[in-house]
Amino acid sequence: MSSQFASDSGSRRAERLRLAVQPIAVVVLVAAVLGWAFSQDNDEVTARSINATSILSLTWTHFLISLAVALIVIVVAVPLGVLLSRSWARPAVPVVIGIANIGQAAPSMGLLVLFFLFTGGSTGFWIAVLPIAFYALLPVLRNTIVGLQQVDPALTDAGRGIGMSATGVLARIELPLAVPYILAGLRTALVLAVGTATLALFVGAGGLGEMIDTGYKLNDWTVMIVGAVLAMALALLVDWLGALAETYLAPRGLR
Repeated sequence: MSSQFASDSGSRRAERLRLAVQPIAVVVLVAAVLGWAFSQDNDEVTARSINATSILSLTWTHFLISLAVALIVIVVAVPLGVLLSRSWARPAVPVVIGIANIGQAAPSMGLLVLFFLFTGGSTGFWIAVLPIAFYALLPVLRNTIVGLQQVDPALTDAGRGIGMSATGVLARIELPLAVPYILAGLRTALVLAVGTATLALFVGAGGLGEMIDTGYKLNDWTVMIVGAVLAMALALLVDWLGALAETYLAPRGLR
């Protein structure tokens, strides 16, 4: 028992250390790469991409795409997961999970292209956001179902025994206990969204993929490296925020 306690305590300390170090490492990495890029003797073509206005604009667009994806995933996956966790809806779980799994199993580029063709060749922000949201749906949906199904039936029976309604049991017992699972799924979905958002340029939605693509086409390593590092830094930052949420938004007794 004492060795298990020591192991858990060590894991918590390691997680706290990672939470403290990760954002600092991201800031240092971005600062170093941007400092290197701006210190280069850039020609006029490179300067069009390596400037504060362009970098901030593309990063902000990338962030907005990822944020929109996250909001859609939460609004769709959590209520759907709650419904599918009810006993009367469980026969439908394999069908819905199978459909969601198609989004994850299919190549993300293929989903973007298919949605682009389905909308008649439309381009723009939502033409990127919607297929990426479908791509990132599965982790939150699956974790919501699993999190609710793992709640001890004795706890829900006790809630009903003291007069709680089904809605009250869900809101005050089941969902709080499922929060760690839901947050873990959301953390995975967000990282997927940030990574996949680099493909948004192919449907005219912008983002840091534009910088990577520009650097590739021009064989400009400076532009390509800056775009790739910024996309990676944004993914690491999102992962850090997800880890913070998992650590501090879970019920106190489950931390």
